[in-house]
Amino acid sequence: FERLGREAVGVAGAEVRPFRVWLDHWRMESEEEDSLFPMRVQVAEEEVELDLRVVSAKPPVLQGNEGLSQKGREPGNASYYYSFTRLPMEGTIRLGEHTLPVRGEGWMDREWGTSALEPEHQGWDWFSVQLADGRELMYFELRREDGLSDPHDYGVLVDVDGGYRTFEGDQAELTVLNWWRSPVDGSRYPSGWRLEVREAGLDLELEPRLRNQEMDLSFRYWEGAVSVRGRGPEGTVEGRGYVELTGYGGGEAARGTAP
Repeated sequence: FERLGREAVGVAGAEVRPFRVWLDHWRMESEEEDSLFPMRVQVAEEEVELDLRVVSAKPPVLQGNEGLSQKGREPGNASYYYSFTRLPMEGTIRLGEHTLPVRGEGWMDREWGTSALEPEHQGWDWFSVQLADGRELMYFELRREDGLSDPHDYGVLVDVDGGYRTFEGDQAELTVLNWWRSPVDGSRYPSGWRLEVREAGLDLELEPRLRNQEMDLSFRYWEGAVSVRGRGPEGTVEGRGYVELTGYGGGEAARGTAP
């Protein structure tokens, strides 16, 4: 589902202290005045309702250069970007008449800017991974029309204690292992990857939990959950992740904003 709105007559808005963002009956609210977490997330639409209490196990990661993530040659082709990579949460999900207790770990990205991608960029492939050993990995590639790697490809590896180190695209290699075609118009998306991060000694395979996780909203793209397994310096590693793919289908609108 998707919901858009302007701040008017209280229908939508945001407040800093205590933190609160709302769109009609969709809302995220801090429980404490001077802290973002614990946070309550409540969303309801049609036959689906989500009610979660979220805490953070690690401090935020400032992506790029102290939070400024460059996406192109021009100074304005950038965004401010931070991530909370390990968010324990619990609550309920209602599906029709059935309400289920749930517990898990989430990931929150916050990114904002005013610019589009460079003209030679077709879109991006973005990966977030939570490893079972307590580490997290984020990596994205900007896809160029000429097929060459982009100097702004970027990643970060978060340690168990919340410390992190960044790496450039030349320290990673992404290989597509499979493909999937959209039933909407036959657009072809990657559907399975091998991600090698030499700086960390990681060699991972990512498999979609469902092939069809295409999002057909303001613009059409693929975004969904993946299972992760592979090897690291100390042996076998497993995990779960989330992948976002843009520019493969849905027209020029899919190229609008950087990851």
